Amino acid sequence: MEFALVETGPDKGAIWHFGDPVKEQRALLSGTGWADLSHLEILSISGKDRLTWLHSLTTQFLENLAPGQWTSALVLDPQGHIEYQFNLVDDGEISFLVLDPGYAEPLLAYLTKMKFMLDVNPQIANDFVILRAPGKATDIGGPFALVPKNEVEEMKKTFQLTSQQVGVWALEAERIASGRARVGVDTDHKSIPNELGFLNGSVHMNKGCYRGQETVAKIANLGNPPRRLVMLHLDGSVVDVPASGSDVERDGARVGFMGSVARHHELGNIALAVIKRNTPTEAELIVANIPAIQEVIVPA
Repeated sequence: MEFALVETGPDKGAIWHFGDPVKEQRALLSGTGWADLSHLEILSISGKDRLTWLHSLTTQFLENLAPGQWTSALVLDPQGHIEYQFNLVDDGEISFLVLDPGYAEPLLAYLTKMKFMLDVNPQIANDFVILRAPGKATDIGGPFALVPKNEVEEMKKTFQLTSQQVGVWALEAERIASGRARVGVDTDHKSIPNELGFLNGSVHMNKGCYRGQETVAKIANLGNPPRRLVMLHLDGSVVDVPASGSDVERDGARVGFMGSVARHHELGNIALAVIKRNTPTEAELIVANIPAIQEVIVPA
């Protein structure tokens, strides 16, 4: 089967598409698409204290996480800026954290420093692979299948019996259309959860203290974030697509930056951008000389 590979960005080396991105996106939408996500990194955490420990370190309520239940979480710095983003699942004995390439080693270093006297053992899980399983998309981009590496080929054959393999183009188009920000692409060093639509999702609003919580709670209760995540509908008459990181302008002045971008099979060229909160929602914006209109994700 012929395919094209992603050449740059966090998915570099993964399958981009199999020659018909529109067909792949439709399969994903119908629940009959699956994808190989073996380029993503996985941490495993064993030990009886693992869930209460992760609960205390992350933005998510994890103390009572049921086996097999997938969720998402963040790790913030002391000022509330986002450092790590991951999906996780627990099998009753081990918690597995799935991260973008390049994040597993530094997160492991941080977690190792935070072990203290607890019964937890974080490590790189090189013997597992993550697949995007067939099924309707969940609010964190699943359903996912965490598969031992020696069983991956058999699982792929099983998926292929009823579903079509798709590339990350289809996955990214679905993610952008759903308004799900990706750390490292749709964020910068100043990004906080409040401006990216993570509250009541990756950030549980009724749990105990965690690093950076003061910033999240203060802004949620007393004010508004300085910026907000939007989806941009880019002018489809222009062939070129702006590069990730391009400035977003209004009347010649920079008001933010564009992150993820993809061609959606129904919506055309769409992107996620982080812009100043006081930018009027009806304002036409410009990205790399391409007109764009906003679709609100985080209210102004």
